[in-house]
Amino acid sequence: MDKWTLRALTKIWTGDVGQKSDRLIPPGIMGSLRWWYEVLVRGLGGKACDPTSDVRCPDQNGRHCVACELFGCTGWARKFRLMVLDENGQVIQNPIQADQTFILRFIPLRPIELQEWCLLDATLRLIADYGAIGGKTVFKPSDEPGRENALHHRDFGLLAVERRPKGIGCSREVAEEYARRPQWRRDFNDSAFAWASLQNFWCVNGRYLARQNADTSSFNFVIGRAEPKSQFSQGDSWLAGRRPDKQHGVEPESKKVFSFKDSEGCRTFGFVKPGLVEFDEMKRRLGQVWSNFQPERRFLTGEQVLNQLF
Repeated sequence: MDKWTLRALTKIWTGDVGQKSDRLIPPGIMGSLRWWYEVLVRGLGGKACDPTSDVRCPDQNGRHCVACELFGCTGWARKFRLMVLDENGQVIQNPIQADQTFILRFIPLRPIELQEWCLLDATLRLIADYGAIGGKTVFKPSDEPGRENALHHRDFGLLAVERRPKGIGCSREVAEEYARRPQWRRDFNDSAFAWASLQNFWCVNGRYLARQNADTSSFNFVIGRAEPKSQFSQGDSWLAGRRPDKQHGVEPESKKVFSFKDSEGCRTFGFVKPGLVEFDEMKRRLGQVWSNFQPERRFLTGEQVLNQLF
């Protein structure tokens, strides 16, 4: 029950202290797994803290959220050890390259409930079918001649699940019941990161957004960023991952739209913000940059993704 065989569709970037990717850094994989696990849990109606923020577990009474139950927090160790192996069962030291098969093995250190295995499996399938893993997923493609293969336009982090444990699935109802158990900590203000939920997620497989030239980018159009780049637009800069700042005008924040051009994993996904950018508005913008786009067939909401995962 502890082993998933995956194939990298692109290079997996895990980074290191020098912001390079000269070797595999398993914590880079772990961090992505936890982030998507949190996205899934919130989509199921649960509440997950952000361990990188001030709003993190445990609380003053030692209680923690459902994500920390599996991945650990201060005073509560992670329930498993992650090993990244090659096809022969040997630990991978070098970066994972495109078309490389690798194994994620989760070795239990304490009992892991069936629902946790189910959520972990759904997280890996969520990443493989709709998202991406590791670092450098903030890059965006380019259709401009001579720039397609530049580092900052390349795709990283796409993968496919080739084999998964048998008998690991559960119904959506079971997953929701577990994510919403009253024993988990829920008394924190998650307004700063609640957007990272499948309740706000959307995905279009088979289509990508890209830079066309110095002044035109379908990506910038969709996120509401002014073109050319030298112009500044307040617009709905939340999608672009920037917010007003009194001293410098803008301040970096997590980007909310991601796009990948790779032929096998071509996809665009992102998150809406109710009250600012709704699903219908995203469909409208995508329809303006993609010819023959049929949102009723291609545009998936997080709710639809949840139904497919379970």
